[in-house]
Amino acid sequence: MNKPVRVILLDNADAEYKRLNEIVGQQLKENKENTEEMQLLRSIKQKTEFVKANPFYGNNLPKVLIPEEYILKYKADNLWRVELINYWRMLYTIKGDQVEIICFVLDIMDHKGYDKKFGYKKR
Repeated sequence: MNKPVRVILLDNADAEYKRLNEIVGQQLKENKENTEEMQLLRSIKQKTEFVKANPFYGNNLPKVLIPEEYILKYKADNLWRVELINYWRMLYTIKGDQVEIICFVLDIMDHKGYDKKFGYKKR
């Protein structure tokens, strides 16, 4: 028996998703087509569906790389990364019980934000 999978956007991820929706809504009113924001929003929606179909779709990051903020705030003991268009990233953690699996999206960020969060520096 397969457990149902839900994807829930939290905090930063939810705020970024809503911000993008507002921008895209305005762009549609202005008859703009295929903007970067539209492409990113489509990418997020597509990858969210992939995660619903397979919670292990993303790249599992080593536990030592999980930012302390995620551990403390969300009790995240696993972290998965999905690459979006234009080098954006979607980060999520998987929680489950005997009834369902829930993937909590913790962040949606550009590459610069991702590098900063994980302490990567340009050489």
